[in-house]
Amino acid sequence: MEQGHGGRDMSDTTEPGRQVADSGKVALITGASRGIGYGVAEAFVARGDRVCITGRGEEALKEAVERLGSDRVIGVAGKAHDEPHQAVAVERTMEAFGRVDFLVNNAGTNPVFGPMAELDLNVARKVFETNVVSALGFAQLTWRAWQRENGGAIVNIASVAGISASPFIGAYGMSKAAMVNLTLQLAHEFAPLVRVNAIAPAVVKTRFAQALYEGREAEVAAAYPLGRLGVPEDIGGAAAFLTSDQSDWITGQTLVVDGGIFLNAGVG
Repeated sequence: MEQGHGGRDMSDTTEPGRQVADSGKVALITGASRGIGYGVAEAFVARGDRVCITGRGEEALKEAVERLGSDRVIGVAGKAHDEPHQAVAVERTMEAFGRVDFLVNNAGTNPVFGPMAELDLNVARKVFETNVVSALGFAQLTWRAWQRENGGAIVNIASVAGISASPFIGAYGMSKAAMVNLTLQLAHEFAPLVRVNAIAPAVVKTRFAQALYEGREAEVAAAYPLGRLGVPEDIGGAAAFLTSDQSDWITGQTLVVDGGIFLNAGVG
């Protein structure tokens, strides 16, 4: 399904003492200096992909590139909703690696906690700009730069908050519901060469979600049938699957990765 070759000759080392066969594929992952995005980047590098990661903080991004392996990974700093940054990220990926097979739209924000009746509409606009509109922008650019002619796959990081009521994080939930629908629209329009799917995690142990479990992790985890909260590697594994040959007949789907928490719906 994914075709074409391009870019420079690349070695197959990721870190001292470790050898990984080069997959020949390239991924662009937004919001990947830490947390879920970093976990996805780790999974892709581990299977031999070349990766461009983005993030707001230059220093954090530089450190992430060094940890992942600067021989395989580049970083482009900027805000996800900034259109010039989106263009530069795609251009730098193409310049460095000659292709961009996979796009993972992970960058997101959730700056407000409270009831919808009191939600500042400007904050709601900011959430949608970062969480949804930026994802569409990156998808358009990677489509034009490579995928339209050569194929590939897109993974949008949604959330269980987008498929159920989520008190006090309603703006975030609305944006993630939109992300699920964006996945459907792109899957329909970009077929047959490009597959588009989403992942909907429950609570994953990251700085972004820390307020949801800090100081009471055992209590929160007890509600999960699998007995623990998620970790970035859980989402990395799911994203790796959705961009692999094993998922070649899957598109337009939202994969819930939630430790079984939805199994508790209606119980009590």
